[in-house]
Amino acid sequence: MKISEREFEQAVTEALASVPQRFKDVLQNIAITVADEPTPDQLRTMTHGHGELLGLYQGIPITQRGTGYAGVMPDVITIFRGPHERVCSTHRELVVQIQKTVLHEIGHYFGFDDAYLHSHGY
Repeated sequence: MKISEREFEQAVTEALASVPQRFKDVLQNIAITVADEPTPDQLRTMTHGHGELLGLYQGIPITQRGTGYAGVMPDVITIFRGPHERVCSTHRELVVQIQKTVLHEIGHYFGFDDAYLHSHGY
């Protein structure tokens, strides 16, 4: 699958609209961005060492924030276009995979690790 940057951003917007409101209500100081491909440094964050890096959470999970957590730059969830293009073949499949990726990265925001998220289908 090959799509334009604009089409990918529209798919991300569509996927974000499906994030449950109860999650949106508690997300604080977080930005969601898109990028074409992960950098080599971002790829090194992969814990399983194979496959595609579809998204990445960079920040301090809320479970690790203390009373001194204030005035910091937002945490960032990045959704990568290239890897999604390589694992999806239809627009619908793309949106569903982006939804799953976003929920996985939000899981990291809440303090869950990859093993836990993968065991629950994310």
